[in-house]
Amino acid sequence: MAGSKGNISRVSVDECGELTDKTVAINRVSKVVKGGRRFSFSALVVTGDGRGHVGFGLGKAAEVPDAIRKASEQARKSLIRIPLKGSTIPHDVIGTFGPSTVILKAAAPGTGVIAGSAVRAIIEVAGIKDIRTKCIGSNNAHNVLHATVEGLLELKDPEVVAAIRGISLDEMGYRPY
Repeated sequence: MAGSKGNISRVSVDECGELTDKTVAINRVSKVVKGGRRFSFSALVVTGDGRGHVGFGLGKAAEVPDAIRKASEQARKSLIRIPLKGSTIPHDVIGTFGPSTVILKAAAPGTGVIAGSAVRAIIEVAGIKDIRTKCIGSNNAHNVLHATVEGLLELKDPEVVAAIRGISLDEMGYRPY
């Protein structure tokens, strides 16, 4: 998780429920050395408890299981809390990271998860059931995951925003699904 926003919503593993891991991507990477090529593997893993806590990690190792284990450990260290409104997000938001932009739109109950593979993984482990998303720009899994998390970090509870402004939710014009 990048930036100072990551520290605001950071949670520890013991604050979460039962964490589930989902492997997003496994890449074989090579390093050219004097005798030829050395192959290793990198793995992207997202983890979450289905109740608004989610994190992701990147692990690299000579074997696939070790890379997945390292990525899972990294994901558990980078857990954040995201606000949910029922089965969707409180409001529409755009997340950007490098060349990737991800648009996250709140959806009516029964819509389901409309998302690509990398965004779908992080949305499902977070516990969001109804959402529409669109990836614009690069669809590299690592950049898309970062952009999605940046968007999720932008989410704010409407009650908190109304309290800061000193008005009610009706005066603010907030209408959740």
